[in-house]
Parts: sequence; structure tokens; C-alpha cells
Amino acid sequence: MSQAERGVFVLEGCRLFKAQQIRISRFPVMTLYKVTCVAALLTLLTPESHSQINVCGQPPLNPRIVGGQVAPLGSWPWQVSLHTSAHFCGGSLINNQWVLTAAHCVSSINTRNPTVFLGRQSQQQPNSNEVSREVTLTIIHPNYNPRTSDNDIALLRLNSAVTFTNFIRPVCLAASNSTFFNGTDSWVTGWGNIGSGVPLPFPQSLMEVEVPVVGNRQCNCLYGVGTITDNMICAGLLAGGRDSCQGDSGGPMVSKQGSVWVQSGIVSFGVGCAEPNFPGVYARVSQYQSWISSIITTNQPGFVTFTSSGTDGDLNVSCTGLPPVTTGGNSTTSTPPVTPPATSAPGPVVCGQAPLNSRILGGNSVASAGEWPWMASLQKNGNHMCGGTLVSEDTVLSSANCFSSSPNASEWTVILGRLTQNGSNPFEVVLNVTNITLSTLNVSNVAVLHLETKPTLTNYIQPICLDNGVAFGVGTTCWVAGWRSRLAGTVLLQELQTSVMDCGNASSSSDSICSGVFTLEPGDTGGPLMCKLNGSWFQAAVLLTTNSNSSFETREDGVMVFTKLSTFRDFLAATVGVFLSPFADSTTNTTNTTATTAAMTTSGGSPSQSAPFLFLSFLLLLFSRHLFS
Repeated sequence: MSQAERGVFVLEGCRLFKAQQIRISRFPVMTLYKVTCVAALLTLLTPESHSQINVCGQPPLNPRIVGGQVAPLGSWPWQVSLHTSAHFCGGSLINNQWVLTAAHCVSSINTRNPTVFLGRQSQQQPNSNEVSREVTLTIIHPNYNPRTSDNDIALLRLNSAVTFTNFIRPVCLAASNSTFFNGTDSWVTGWGNIGSGVPLPFPQSLMEVEVPVVGNRQCNCLYGVGTITDNMICAGLLAGGRDSCQGDSGGPMVSKQGSVWVQSGIVSFGVGCAEPNFPGVYARVSQYQSWISSIITTNQPGFVTFTSSGTDGDLNVSCTGLPPVTTGGNSTTSTPPVTPPATSAPGPVVCGQAPLNSRILGGNSVASAGEWPWMASLQKNGNHMCGGTLVSEDTVLSSANCFSSSPNASEWTVILGRLTQNGSNPFEVVLNVTNITLSTLNVSNVAVLHLETKPTLTNYIQPICLDNGVAFGVGTTCWVAGWRSRLAGTVLLQELQTSVMDCGNASSSSDSICSGVFTLEPGDTGGPLMCKLNGSWFQAAVLLTTNSNSSFETREDGVMVFTKLSTFRDFLAATVGVFLSPFADSTTNTTNTTATTAAMTTSGGSPSQSAPFLFLSFLLLLFSRHLFS
């Protein structure tokens, strides 16, 4: 049902509403009837980003103002505990199916699919109010940098929605225009250590600590100028003694505005625990409203603008190397943002163009330089480990299996424009990897690698288009490419031709793509199954050649079944961003609709909603006047 249809439905429903159906007390029944109808209409007509605003940040059992170490039961109902074999990190519930945590908590392959406990009070005693959920999707911010802890934020999608109770409720999130001046009263919660190397004693109950915000300028002076970015917020006593600690990572820092608790930070890092002049450092939640909204497109979290009163004293702080405050600067972070150098581009970047590729027919053969300009060689310690494809200006797609034993981005490099692994490659570039994000579906998963710098696009280096629901018809000619041994041990980029076949009834056509049988070798893992449509090349699947958790199966009828790349549409939209479009003459539109809409509308609704929204808003004004007359 469209938003406009829902609005009309509620208008009609209000006319038929029975006064005795209202179960909310403390207001006259007829007044409630009128208010409920208008509220229902407003809820439906308001963009989805406000859907949590009536429930978030309001713990019924929390009267906390000052003091306390062990948190009273139900005080922080959004607090979650992430477990593998035991608690290792915290997090916060932000709607009925998504949890916010720190990227460093889930960047390891061993912690990527934790069990989430909600409504938990103690780690070592029964918790009658708790429920648990598994994680089906882990999304790490694409610009997370493990070396600097910048953009230390991640989202976890639960396998099923939770029911809100007094002990399980979402927290409100700080909106992008929030201000947290130095001295803002804040609370941090978690089951972490109570001192450096001092574990939480039995029964390991949820702890709380009250700390004031420390301005970013002062925090930069304390940690070293440049350490604290605009994406961070600091809090703690300069004298020490109060702080988050190991085991609290990923948990929330919140501040109260009126009757609502708003999450301002995510526990990220610090020097020791509660050390003098080293306040805790948190990911600044208000920096990520657009990113969060682009991923959670329905039932969005409640974003609240937190406004500090008075003057930000942090603006008066200065130290050696700290830039002066600029007029009209961002007093929220107190640190002027660094403006990246301007770059020029000949025109919009398109995908799927291979100027040196004239392939129509062929078989097992050695590729020529530039034939497959998106091919990437993923290297560890100077050795080719897996293939991959350039899918945007700064991201490479590969198989998650390549990183099962080594997910550390600093150990990997990507080579683009390469033809041979042990010969001369005059057109290649070598790039460092800053972040590796793995999908977590119940299929052969993929990996997205973010590059430290964008390569210069040439005839030998170009991105391929991503399948976003493209129909590859039966009989469509497709290719695979990868590095494998040929003559005298020389490792050359080779290509294999195949064609799309009917998957039959055994596999879902929306999740699978089938082809004729061809031979794969270990060096092909992470490479593409690619097909040309309307003059542009599209990647249909990621290859995986290991026997376990294979990306394909070979049926008795000689058909190979692959996991279609569009299966990972949500993951790729979150990690890669808006998909590149093919050449303008191509009639196939691969722009990611969800990501594009999110980029156009952060919290104001999509363009398609504007007309019915305005029309129904007008009806609402007339209707509400009648209700209250």
C-alpha cells in the first residue's frame, strides 16, 4: 500500500473509530479519539526517519540524574551485549531490528556474526527480561580506518524484530546538526573492565558512569593534533578516575535533552582507562545520520537534534599545531575540517567500458592488455592470492573466502592494469587497502575492499557495472577471467567463454545465474562472471573455486549454478554506495535506486512522496479543523 493510500485508509478508519477501542488513560475519551486520528495521519504522512521518534530514548524505569555505579535494572533499555563465546563488546538498539556498534568490534572474521543479547542486566546471573538474536548482516562504515580509528561505526541487522518492553527499547540518535559543547553531561554504559586490566567482578552487572564532554580542540591538544577528527567526540574527567574501558567498546554514550536520551557517541578508544588528561574517545553519531538513513530505509531510527546552550568554551582552547578557529566554523566539533585538494575529471565516471576489448567469440585463451580493465590482482606479501574487480573509483569486489584467515587490510595490496604476474606490466598501478568489509548472508559471501587512493582511469583501468537486478537472458554470452599457470609456470591473465543457461526449477532465478560448465583454478577466486548487455559489461557473479562454501554447484545436467550478484544488493549499496551507470547510450539502468533515493533525501522523504504528501497534508488540515471544532 502506498503512503497516499495509507493516508486515505486512516481517514476512513477515523470516521469508523469506536471510542471504547481506545486503551490509553489520563485523557478524555473523545479528545483521545481526535488526537489519535490526527496522530495516526501524521505518523503515516511523516517520512520514515521519524518512525522511532515516539519511543526512542525514553526508558520507563530510568530516573537517573546523578551518581551510581551499577546501573539499576531497566535504566538503559537500548544497551545490548555482543557475544561469541562470551561478551566482547556493547552496542545500542536503534529500532526493532538494527543495532549500532563500533566497527572495530566486528571487523574480525571471528566477531562478524555475534549473538546479540537485549534486556540483559548481568553476564553471570539469570536475566528474565532478556531476549537474544543472531546477526544476519554486518555493515562496517566504508571509510573506517583501523589505524586511526576514524569512522569507527557499524550496523548490525538482527535475524528478527524484537518487541519493545520496559527493558528493551531503542535509543534516539543525535541528528546531524546537533551540538555537544564541552562540559555536556553524558553517561556511558557497559560490561567492560573497571580499570586497566581489572575485569568486572561477579555477577558482572551492567555498569554506568557519568562523564562530561571534552571539546575536540582540547582533546586534540591532549592526544596530539590530528588524532581527533570531526568524526569523533571525547568525554571524561581531565583528572581521571571515570571512563569507559576494554569491553565497553561499541556501547553508547548518551545525554538527556528534556525527557529524551540521545546517543552522542560510540565507545571507540583511549589511552589506558580513566588516565588523567586522556579522556575517552567516541565515534560522533551526529556525523552519520545520512549514512545510517541510507542503509535503514524503512522504520528508521529516531534522530533528535541535541542543542547545547550557552557558548562553547572549547573555542578558546589553543596549542601548538592546532589551527585557529575560523569564523562561522563548526562549533560542534571545534576542529576546522580539512579540505581535500581539488581534483579535475574529464567527465562523469561510467562503468562497463573496455575500449580495447573486441571479444565476441573465443575460448580458453590469454587475454591481451586492457581487454578486462576492471580486473584486480589481490596480493598479500607480494603474492597473488585472489582476483577481484574494480566496481567504483575506489572499491574492489572479491570473494569473502579470500580473507577467512587474514582480514587485516594493512596486509593487502591491489594491483590494477596487470596482465602477467611474473612479467612486465607497463600499465599497472599498485594501491593500498584501507578497509575490508565482508557480507554475512547464508550464501557464498563477497568482500568489498576500499582503496587508499583513486587510480587514474585509463584504457587499462576501468570499473565494471554491478548487477542490480539485470536480466541475463538464456544464451547470453559471458566470460570469466583470472590468473592461472600456463606455459613454463608463467601466471597470465586468461579468459574463458561460456553462456547463460536455464536454471530450471532447482534454483531461484532471482538469486542464481546458470552457465555451461568450465574449469576454475584457485587463482580465479574472487574474479568475475561477466556478460555484455547493450554495449556495457556487467558483473553477474563472483567466482569461488574452493570446495567448501562454494559459490557454484555443477549439476548432473552440465549446468553450473552461481549466486547472482544482485543477491548482495543491500550490502553493496551500503559499502560501495550508488552504483556507477553504464555509458549514456546504454539502455540498461544500473543506478542503485535505494542508494540514490537515500542520497537525495536524508530525512525529508523521497521525491515520489512529495505530491501525495502535500495533498494529504492539505486534507489533514481540513479534517483536523473539523475534529477539533
